This record gives sequence, structure tokens and C-alpha cells, in this order.
Amino acid sequence: MIKNYFKTAWRSLRRNKSYATINIAGLSIGIAACLLIFLVVQYETSFDNFHANKDHIYRVCTLSKDPDGNHLESGLPLPVAEGLRIDFPELKQVAGILRNDGSHYSIQNADGTKKKFKEDDAYYCEPQFYSIFNFGWLAGNKKTALAEPNTVVLSEDEGNRFFGDWHKAMGKIVRYENKTDLKVTGIVKNSPANTDFPIRLLISFATDRQPGSDNYSNLKDWVSTFGDNSCFVVLPGNMPVSKFNADLVAMAKRRKPAPYNTSQVFTLQPLADMHYSTETGVYSGHTFSKQLIDVISLIGLFLLIIACVNFINLATAQAVNRSKEVGIRKVLGSNRKQLAVQFITETFLITLFAVLLAIGVAQAALPFLNQLLDIKLSSAFLAEPVLWLFLAGTMVLVTLLSGLYPAAVISGFNPITALKNRVMSRRATGISLRQVLVVFQFCIAQVLVIGTLVVVYQMQYFHNKSLGFNKDAIVNVSFPGDSLSRSKLKTMRDELLQQPGITEVSYSFASPSDNNGWGSDFKYNNAPQQTKFNASLKWADANYFKLYGLKFVAGGPYKTSDTLSGWVVNETMLAKLGVTDPEKAIGKYIKLWDDPHKNFQIVGVIKDFNVRSLKDAIPPVLMGSWNAVYQRINIKISPQNVNQTLAGIERIWNQSFPDGIYEYQFLDKKIADFYKSEDQLSQLYKIFAGISIFISCLGLYGLISFMVVQRIKEVGIRKTLGASVGNIVYLFSKEFTVLIIIAFAISAPLGWFGMNKWFLQGYTYKITIGPGIFLLAILASVSIAWITVGYKAVRAALTNPVESLRSE
Repeated sequence: MIKNYFKTAWRSLRRNKSYATINIAGLSIGIAACLLIFLVVQYETSFDNFHANKDHIYRVCTLSKDPDGNHLESGLPLPVAEGLRIDFPELKQVAGILRNDGSHYSIQNADGTKKKFKEDDAYYCEPQFYSIFNFGWLAGNKKTALAEPNTVVLSEDEGNRFFGDWHKAMGKIVRYENKTDLKVTGIVKNSPANTDFPIRLLISFATDRQPGSDNYSNLKDWVSTFGDNSCFVVLPGNMPVSKFNADLVAMAKRRKPAPYNTSQVFTLQPLADMHYSTETGVYSGHTFSKQLIDVISLIGLFLLIIACVNFINLATAQAVNRSKEVGIRKVLGSNRKQLAVQFITETFLITLFAVLLAIGVAQAALPFLNQLLDIKLSSAFLAEPVLWLFLAGTMVLVTLLSGLYPAAVISGFNPITALKNRVMSRRATGISLRQVLVVFQFCIAQVLVIGTLVVVYQMQYFHNKSLGFNKDAIVNVSFPGDSLSRSKLKTMRDELLQQPGITEVSYSFASPSDNNGWGSDFKYNNAPQQTKFNASLKWADANYFKLYGLKFVAGGPYKTSDTLSGWVVNETMLAKLGVTDPEKAIGKYIKLWDDPHKNFQIVGVIKDFNVRSLKDAIPPVLMGSWNAVYQRINIKISPQNVNQTLAGIERIWNQSFPDGIYEYQFLDKKIADFYKSEDQLSQLYKIFAGISIFISCLGLYGLISFMVVQRIKEVGIRKTLGASVGNIVYLFSKEFTVLIIIAFAISAPLGWFGMNKWFLQGYTYKITIGPGIFLLAILASVSIAWITVGYKAVRAALTNPVESLRSE
């Protein structure tokens, strides 16, 4: 019996090739989109799930409290890890790790030549890190490899990169920043794709705790927060998180001096929450919010439902053509249940073909998806049991969603009416339900179109809005931070300015808009207490203001000096201090870190500029000169002969720093990278909206095709009576136009609310969702629908009415 069902179903599909093709195409695209979204969600929710103690691992974070609200960050003072071991001996596993990105390394070849490397995924790390996290080891002892100073552990790829073969790396010497020799004491397996710890090189933390090291002077500093310094602990199973968080607050009060012991406290963040936290971030730089996971999951489900709605509409519309078949089957003894099973079998076959095609489409789309989202999904997903469970569940769901209602309609035909071919399309398809389904399809499609337009316009706003400084044709080049290198900066500036195409040169800690920030509170106008807010510190020479086009509203730049000689502040700083007239701020003293060498007058006030991305509000800014912390050369170039100018910069840089590694970046490109995740979201929305519109129009095409067949005689009569092609097109398109307008009336408020509530509320600077977006959305939807319907309607209208009437 089952064999007969499948045989009959196969024959039916072969007889109705266009119907089967449209349904398989629509379902396969919907299922492929749903499958890809499922893979992305599975990937993003799998980060660091492979660690044995994952449910008990926590990151210690800093919770800063100020009048503008609480702010959580992953950075910590350097002594926190050691303080935890002393204050909480019940914690058996505590590990500090400090990112050391952009660091330089070299090895000596056998022929005396030197190979130089730069590594962004480098860290100072305590040996306890590998007792907390389950990363594999290839060589060395994980308990002792990072216990001694001047030791380094490399990843498998890094060992191959440095020495040609990681097997040859053990015991070899790697020179760090051209001053410290590190012995290779271990090789670890490459970090898997689904981890927020992209480890390639680990230096023992003991190296950075030796006298003379970069951070030796900060080892007892409980006030300064280092953004790349993290600490991880494993809580015993019987220790409540709430109690330990209270203990951490008490620890901050004991360890930190007033007033920092209440304004900055410590708190725990579960390892399971790290990957989803855009506020605290992760070392991989790749976070994916739970809200975004919910949104794309919902979009995937809606795309699948749209495809199922297509099937239902087309199947019920085609029921008229199958009325005689149903009537004959009923006369020959088939009951309603058998007919329903027969139709569901056909649905299952279509779904099966669609799923197989969807797997191929998904596999072909993987490279594009990986590039778009900067993830690492592989075709090995086909071997995952969870994928096949998902596909099996999808097949059952789609078969039931798509097949039950059409099966009920077809199996319910009256055999006498069916045999007389009096089953009418309007009655058979249930026009009210079909209208509801078409409205539902286009409602979802238009919500996605509105969302896409909002994201695109927001991104255009980001890329076009003035940041308050000049970002065009400016090259940022880093340089070594040792004292010998700094002594060459003045000579290097003179040589650069002699090069054709270079107009300005400045040295600084960072560019005006840079996530590599530095913040602190201070004392204003000889006040006894520190301010209750932090200022963003911008260390730069006096040429910085001219190069970046920063505008003064009072005073001017500080004088040229290698050390601090005066302060420049922004308008937001004055507003926070309650100063309304910028001129009155000139001459007031600011004392930083309670250091008498950092106590100088304000000499200038500049207009506000965006310190970070446009997602963030402009903070108070405090600017001063301090040669000892400069690490960037800012070079303004002319737009002519750019390649020649860049070659000249590289030549002078290499002459000045022969042991360094030259790298440059255009500032506008760096700023554009701030919005990488938003650009990815924009592309995703475009794809989802395109898919939803395509599937919906595919359904419209099928529906109009059946309507043309059903009403071919009516078209012939109308043409005989003088109807024009336009009249015929209007006849077929008016119903769908009304349905799309109804869908728009529903989708517009949904789109407005959703994008304001979910997307735009996270931005300080944002667009207003105006009528233009909605007008563009409805025009796009109606135009595409008209093209779809119009194609078949025009063909019907151009048919010779004699042939139309003869066919009846």
C-alpha cells in the first residue's frame, strides 16, 4: 500500500512538473536559509563548551559606578590574580592572562640572518590557565612550561611559522621586542574555531613581573584598569556565585584606596556569557549577542513558514485541476483518509527533494557565509548527528504544515461535483484563507525590507557623519616603544616632511577615534577630591591638532614639548565640570593621578569629536603631551602619487627602526572597521529580505499561473468585447495589490517598533525612521509583485481569444 502511495505520488509530480518545480524551489530556498541559520546559531552557541569545568569557570570583571550609570568591563588591575589567591585560599584554580597584541619577535637563523615576526594573538599567561581550560598540548609540561621567567609557549601553527616545523621548536630561543630572550618550553594545539581564546603565543607572566619589565611598576597598582588584563577562576561547586560576588566587593574595598574602593568593584561573569557580551568583549574580538541569535532564529523560522505558505496556496489552487481525479478515486472506493494520505505522500516527496537540494545550496553558500560573518564553518557539518535530527524535524514539520490543509481540502471534494468539473477555484481554495496567507507572506517580507532599509540608512549615516576631525588621507604607523627608538623621532619627523606628498607629521599614543583608549579621574582647580567621572586621556604632540583639524573654541594648543606642559580639554569635559564659558576654563589647573608632575593649567578647549565609534557618546577628553607613551606616527598625505608616498614612508621607517616590522593603516579604513558587525548585519538583512521577497513572488507566480488557466475563457470573452492588455493585467493584479497594501499596513508599525526597540536603541547617534523608508518599502514590494503578476497576465492578454474560447 505504501509503495503504491509513493508510486502514485511520483507519477502525479511528473505530470505537474511546473507545480512541482515551483514548490521544490521555494521550499529548498527556505529550508537552505533555515539550515544555514541553524548552523550559525549552533556555531555561535558552541563557544568554549568543550572545557570540562565550563559551568564553574568565571571571568573576574570590573564594575565601574558613576553618575551616568554602571559600566562592566573585562579589564582589571594587574595584581588582582595574586590578590585572589591570597584573599581566597579556597580557590584552587586562579589564572591571570594579559593580551600583548602587536608585539614583535625574531629568531636567529643558522646563517646568521634574522627572521622577524609580529603577533597579535600573544599573551602573558600564568601556568594555572591550562589547569582551568582544556586546550591540547603537543610538547612540554603544561604545569611547569610557564612557571619560570623568560619562557614562551607556541601554538602548532606558530611553531611552524617560526621554525619551519614545530617539532624543532622546543628549547629554541625567541627574541622578544629585540631585548628579551625567551626559551620555547611548550607547544599547544591550535585553538579550535569555536573559542574566544585565539592563542598563538604565550609568554610566562613571570617574565612581565621582573624588575625592569614593562609592567613591573604596576604590579601593586590596584587603581589602574588594564583593558587587556583578565583573570579566570573556578568556583568550588558548593560556593554560591552571589556570596562570592559580595566577597569580591569587600576585597575591592580592602585593596583599593578611597574613593576607588566604592566606585570600582569586582564581579563575576560566567564563561557561558562571555561570547554574547558586546559590553565586555572577548580576546577573539568576535561576540554574538543572544538578542541577535533570537532575531536570526526567528527570521529563519519565518522564511520556512513563508515557503510552507507558498506550498499551501499552490496546492489548494491546483486542487481544481485535480477535481476529476479525486472524483474518480472516490467513485472507485477511495475514502477521505486514503486521499489525504496520498496527498501528504506527495508533499513528503516534494519536501524530500527540497531538503536534498537545500543541503547542496547550503554547502555551496558556506564559503560566502564564512567570509560575510568572519566565521569558520566547514562542510564537515554533514556528519553532525544534530544536523540530521534538525533536517528530519524540518521535513516532518514542513510536511505537516504544508500538507494537512490541502489534503483536507482535496479529500473533501464531493465526487459528483468533482466529476462534473464544477469545483470552482474560489470555493476550492478558500479565498479568505488564501488571502490571509498571501498577506502573511508579504507582511514578513516587508518587515524584513523595512529592517534592511533601516540598517542600510544607519550604516550610511555612520559612514557619512562628521566625526569632528579630519580622517581622510591620514596614515597611522606604529613604531617600537623603547627609549632608543623614541630618541629618533625628531629626526624621523624632519625626514618625513622632506618627502613629496607628506604635509603633516604628528606623534601620539592613539588616533582621535580609537578603541585603544586610556581613562582616569583627576582633580580640577585644586579641588581636594577626585572627579566622580573619568576623562578619556589623549596623549599627543602639539602638531596633532593641526593634522587632524581639531577646532579650538578657546585658547590654543600646548607648546611643543616631550613632557607635559599644559592641558587641552573638550566641550563635554567642561559640561561635566559645570563650566558654561570655555574662556573661564583657561588657566584652571588639572592634576592627574595626584602626581605633581601632572599638575598643569588648561591652555585650550576644543570642539567635541568622537573618541570611539558613533555607537558611543562623546566622553570628557583630556589631552596632553608625553613622549614616553607615544606609539603611533600620524602622517597626513596628499591624494596624488599615494603609492610613491607610502614607499617613501616605509623606506624612512626601515632606516630608523631596522629591527622593527613596518605596518601601516589608513585611518578611514580603521574607523570603518568599527562598524564591521553592523555591515555584516546589513548584508544579512539584505539577503533575508531578498529571499523572503523571492519566495513570496515565486508563490505569486504559481498562483497567477493557475488563475490564468482557470480564467482563460473569461479573458477571451473580455478581449472579444474590447478589453485592452492593460485591462487584463489590472484584472489579475488588483487583488494582489490590495493584499500587499494590507500586508504593508500591518508590517509598517511592526517594523518601526522592532527596529527602534531592538536595533536603534543601542546607538547614541542614530537615524529617525521616517516616511521615506516606508514609502520605499511598499513601492519595492508592489513593484516586484506587479512584475511577477504582470508577466503572466500580459501573456494571457496577448493570447488569441479565438484559441482561448476554442479550448473550452
